[in-house]
Parts: sequence; C-alpha cells; structure tokens
Amino acid sequence: MRKEPIIALDFASQDEVMSFLHQFNEPLFVKVGMELFYQTGPELLKSIKALGHDIFLDLKLHDIPNTVGKAMEGLAKLDVDLVNVHAAGGQDMMKRAIEGLHKHNPQIKIIAVTQLTSTTEEQLHDEQNIQTSMEEAVLNYAVLAQKAGLHGVVCSPLEAKIIQEQCGKSFLKVTPGIRPKNSATHDQKRITTPEDAQKLGSTHIVVGRPITQSDNPVESYHQIKESWLKNG
Repeated sequence: MRKEPIIALDFASQDEVMSFLHQFNEPLFVKVGMELFYQTGPELLKSIKALGHDIFLDLKLHDIPNTVGKAMEGLAKLDVDLVNVHAAGGQDMMKRAIEGLHKHNPQIKIIAVTQLTSTTEEQLHDEQNIQTSMEEAVLNYAVLAQKAGLHGVVCSPLEAKIIQEQCGKSFLKVTPGIRPKNSATHDQKRITTPEDAQKLGSTHIVVGRPITQSDNPVESYHQIKESWLKNG
C-alpha cells in the first residue's frame, strides 16, 4: 500500500469530495468513512478510483460472523484497497471477514479496529468494563487480529510500538489521531504528531481536518507528508 498519509474525506457529499480531490495533481490514499459512504454509496468509490487514488473503506463492520462474511463478499467487489472490522467482534468473525473478502478479491487488505482514538482509559474501564490498561486492551485485540489472519490494526500511535514488538514490523499499524503541532485536537483523545507517529512505529497515518479544513489543503498535505516520510 502507498506510504503517503491517508486523507480522511470528512465531507457530506460527492460534489464536495470531487472539488477537494481536483485540487491535487498526484495519486492519493484516501479514507471513505460511514458518514460519506452511507450518503453516496459505491458510485463515489468509482469516481475516486477513476482519478487514480487508493481507497481505505472505513466501515468498521461488527456483527455475527456469517453476516460480516457475507458483507465482505459485497465490499470485495467495490475495487477498494483496504477495509476494516471491529476486533471486538472476535476471532471467528475476523476469520469469516477475510474469507468473504478474499473469496472475490484477495488483493484487498483488511485490518481490525482495536480501540477508537476518541476512547479514554476511563471510558475503557467505566463504560466497556475492560479493567486492563489501554495498551494491554489494544495489544490483546491486535494479537487476536493477527491470529485470525488479518493484515493489521487501527490503533493510536501511542500503542504502535508495543504492537510492533509483539506482532512484527510488517503487521500494519494504521493510526488516526494525527495532529500537526499547534493544531486543534477536536474529538480525538490519544493523539501525536506525524513525526512522533513515525518514531513510535505507525506504518500508516490517517489525517482529516488538518488537511480538509485547511485554507490550503494541498500545502497542508505536503507539509504533513514531508513530516511523516522524512525519517521513514
């Protein structure tokens, strides 16, 4: 997969997405999440692919194993490059997900969400009733994902190092919660800069609003890309 920062397309319509993408004259790696996909559907993915971009379809599937497996069979036909599930669905669900996905397209990579970067350790304990540390909880899900045959996980950069130590360098650590120095954190809690994410072992970073809401998205993208790749 491309090593460039993955741009989260946090827009409400296809027109906004196309307007944003047409500012760039280079291939990008972009993320289409639930908000956008549920409003635009597969047609948006075709339009993005026609421009030569790679796509991370971020739908975070989490259901019984059979349902997730069948859903992945459908997603495999959409010509995306990366998809995901929730690791909390369990090892059997993750196995069925990769089986369904690769039944039609073995080239698509699949990763598992461990804990959202908006989740604090207090919420982990009080709301999810997981009484370990955040690092232990995330590592447990990462190990389960690897045993199930997935290519990696979504985690915060703060957990990337321990996952790399346990699961290896080639195991993907896709990390949202990336904010350049002095930028707003918004609803993210466990965050780092692009430079720190690279040092901590992230294999890919996801950046949304610091690029999409910038006065100059192309310039902001290249600044973040340079910070991310300069020591990679």
